[in-house]
Amino acid sequence: MMAETRAKPKKFIYPTNLKWVEARKGLLSSSGKPTIKVSTPPEFKGHPGIWTPEEMFVASVNVCIMTTFLYYAERENLRFLSYESSAEGILEKGERGLIFSSIEVVPEISVKSVNDIEKTRDLLALSEKNCLISNSIKSKVTVRPEIQVNKENNQDG
Repeated sequence: MMAETRAKPKKFIYPTNLKWVEARKGLLSSSGKPTIKVSTPPEFKGHPGIWTPEEMFVASVNVCIMTTFLYYAERENLRFLSYESSAEGILEKGERGLIFSSIEVVPEISVKSVNDIEKTRDLLALSEKNCLISNSIKSKVTVRPEIQVNKENNQDG
C-alpha cells in the first residue's frame, strides 16, 4: 500500500514596521525595501502628496491582479506585448462605518494577435477569481479588461 502524500500547509509571514514622524505622517518600512512616507488622506485631515492606507489598499488589489495574471500568462505561454492597469476604490458609509464597497481594476493589455484575445480574457477571469488579496477582503472586486491587438506586430495578416 502506498503511503498517502500530504502537501505541507504553506505559511508566509510579511512583516512591516511603522514609525510616527509628526502630525498625521509616518514612515513605513520592511527589511530590504525602500521606506515609504505614509499619511492619512487630505480628506481626513492628512497630507497631500503622500501615500495613504486607502491608496495602498486599492493598489494592493491592482498589483495582485497583475501578478496573478503574469503567473497564468507564463504558465499558459501567452505572449502579450504590454500590460497597464488603473484601479479605483469606492469608500463609502457602511453598517460599521466607512468601508471600501468596491474596487474596479481596468487592465489594458496589448496582444500580438486576435487569436490571443479570448485566452487573455480567460486568464484575466482566472486572475480575478484567484487573486489572494481580493479573496482576503470584503470589498467587491471587478476586473474590466480592455484588450487590443497591436497592429504593427499582428501576424494574422
